[in-house]
Amino acid sequence: MAWRSQLGKTALASAAVLLTMTVGACSRPATQSTADTAGSGPVRIAVGIDASYAPFFVADKKGLFKDAGLNVQLVQFGRGGEAVDALATGQVQIAGSSDTTTIQQLQQNPSLRAMYAYEASGRYIKVVLRNGVESAAEVKTMGIVPGLSQISTNKYLEANGVSPDSVKMVTATPNDMPALLGRGDIDGYVMWEPWPAAALSQGTGHVVARTGDFDWFYHHWAITTQPWLSANDATARKVAQVLDKATQLVESDPKLAATATESAVNVAQDQTVTAVDEIDFAVENLAPGDIDAAQSVVDFYRKIGVMTVQPDLKSTMLVDWYKKSAQ
Repeated sequence: MAWRSQLGKTALASAAVLLTMTVGACSRPATQSTADTAGSGPVRIAVGIDASYAPFFVADKKGLFKDAGLNVQLVQFGRGGEAVDALATGQVQIAGSSDTTTIQQLQQNPSLRAMYAYEASGRYIKVVLRNGVESAAEVKTMGIVPGLSQISTNKYLEANGVSPDSVKMVTATPNDMPALLGRGDIDGYVMWEPWPAAALSQGTGHVVARTGDFDWFYHHWAITTQPWLSANDATARKVAQVLDKATQLVESDPKLAATATESAVNVAQDQTVTAVDEIDFAVENLAPGDIDAAQSVVDFYRKIGVMTVQPDLKSTMLVDWYKKSAQ
């Protein structure tokens, strides 16, 4: 795929937008049980509340997990870091997460493992500026979510000749961004949908760029932990095969993806149809070049002091794992 060569030129990134509640319920994720750790309980998969998680919603709606003999529960999280923390505590066993979020958590949880990628795009994440602010040179304050949003913001500013150190960064949740923009508390943000669309619908901001415009591409990983994977390898491979089928369905039938996503997370169908056009959905192996790309994310985190040690990326990123499972 085209994005694979593009990622070789830039740091690998992807988004994981996540909210703590089980799909179809309003409770927090259940606590870990001994049975879950042993693999006899349901497989809880952390997903997000936007259209980029459409393959999971399609797999659930179409009964693909059940057809594969899997007992799967989708669990939503509002921030990627929360989903990764839930992996560490056993509240979920697999998560859809950005490489930036996963890498950031490696210092606290070196047992995290990235099994494969299932999507990438240089069009889905957009730069939104407040009405009246037309360029990066005019920006004084940016809203950021730690992880993908933060590094994407830095990439945008640097690509336009603006030092990130000269801009005040306001940390907030994705939900907060449109309101902060509307009040004039921030001049902009770099976020995935539906947050750019929210600013447009409220009439408070406008899209000035997409990450691909400044050679920056995000990538979603399916991640787990080494202890769970060692005990449940066959289950993890079945999940990968189901997700492979689901990504193909998303690409071939955007309307199906839109219906499933609306049912799961109440995202307007037209937003999902647009997202399918903007995102390349496909289950793909991680390759050696992806490790090099991920290293640039590590370098960024070490530069800003978020990470103090070099993680073992070769252990974290399971190169060619899915190809072996499919043969």
